Amino acid sequence: MYQSRQAFFNQNDGGEQSRLSEILGAFSYALDLTEGQPAGHSIRCCWVGTQIAMALGLKGDSLRDVYYAVLLKDLGCSSNAARVSELFVGDDRKLKQGFKLVGSRPEDLGEYLAVAVGVDAAADVRERALGNLAENGGAIMTEMMATRCERGADIARQLRFSEDVAEAISHLDEHWDGGGLPLGIAGSDIHLGGRIALLAQVADVFYSARGRDAALAEIRNRAGSWLDPQLCALFEKLSEASGFWDELALDDLPEQLWALEPAAQDIVVDEDYLDDISAAFGQVIDAKSPFTAGHSKRVGLIADRIAEKLGLDDHRRRVLRRAATLHDVGKLGVSSAILEKPGKLDAEEWQAMQDHAEHTTNILSQIGVMSEMAMIAGSHHERLDGKGYPLGLDERSIAMESRIITVADIYDALTADRPYRAAMPPERAMAILQDEVGKAVDGQCFSALQAVIEQGLAE
Repeated sequence: MYQSRQAFFNQNDGGEQSRLSEILGAFSYALDLTEGQPAGHSIRCCWVGTQIAMALGLKGDSLRDVYYAVLLKDLGCSSNAARVSELFVGDDRKLKQGFKLVGSRPEDLGEYLAVAVGVDAAADVRERALGNLAENGGAIMTEMMATRCERGADIARQLRFSEDVAEAISHLDEHWDGGGLPLGIAGSDIHLGGRIALLAQVADVFYSARGRDAALAEIRNRAGSWLDPQLCALFEKLSEASGFWDELALDDLPEQLWALEPAAQDIVVDEDYLDDISAAFGQVIDAKSPFTAGHSKRVGLIADRIAEKLGLDDHRRRVLRRAATLHDVGKLGVSSAILEKPGKLDAEEWQAMQDHAEHTTNILSQIGVMSEMAMIAGSHHERLDGKGYPLGLDERSIAMESRIITVADIYDALTADRPYRAAMPPERAMAILQDEVGKAVDGQCFSALQAVIEQGLAE
């Protein structure tokens, strides 16, 4: 039943090509950042889930649906990040990581909250948060899980996946005994893909944090309560096979997973699909903060209009629009406590904020068909005078596309509400940009933006 490494390579010795799994697998690292999980969490879960699905005899579209439902199970995770940070008073990434390690006993959650909520906050703030959770915890958790599951399912549809993939993602937090959220459904009413995804998640979270024995213990403890007992028995049998746990720890596990992609030949990742993928993950990015709704799409639009004014050809404009849409993908790795802070960031917080640009470059550089735009997107905080970040580039080495994104990003940020100030009128924003011409802002890009605004920004 278990698909060994050698069998995997024997069946997949053809020439390499870009796959949908590679593209979305690279983006899954951004989802891992948002959930506070070790890099590769989604990929390891997908590998475990695919092994289970194959052992069940799933093939073709059914197997592919499980594969992508597990790989993309956290598509909606950014949508409740700000809420988690606000209600639990802390770093949403650390809180989410700790929450997934909570035991399955009813009292375990209360014990975790007692030590995790507001640990760095003033005593009165912490007490108010604990009181609110004690009084309204059930409704709060249902609301947050519903937001996450519904958003994840919607984005899966935008990525052109089937209703089975969308439903499986929406059922990720349902439990076999009916005690899960947000729907409280039980048993086989939970989509099979959702049941497999939750089992794989529990297995990898505990394996990564505490080792294989802890992972097996949690699967056994949750069989029949959280998890489908038949799937748990199947997982335990698979895990006894020689090499199962060793495979999970291999550096080349992602490459193995890409080649296991079911029915891959039926999926054509053309230019239009790449546009859809970029737009979908732009929504994942923007959901991280209530202040950034639509920001990625607007920056993509403004950048494209500027590029048109500057005479960039169609191919460069298309790549630029994707890069502009995804320029903040690295912010998925920044705590919402920092992103939503109404006051000035301290030195440590500012460094964490600056790190998002490097995260953007690293994530996009893993995607073969998008690697040409990695530096373009990741350089949007570089300055012509060399005082930007993360690399301190200057006008000699900043690409025109990056200069365009910089102008579009600053303009949209200034004309939108932020935690620390209200939105500025366009005239004020343009005055600030003009003061930065030759320092942070390219003069040609600024003039092109002026012409675009005069004509109107409507798409």
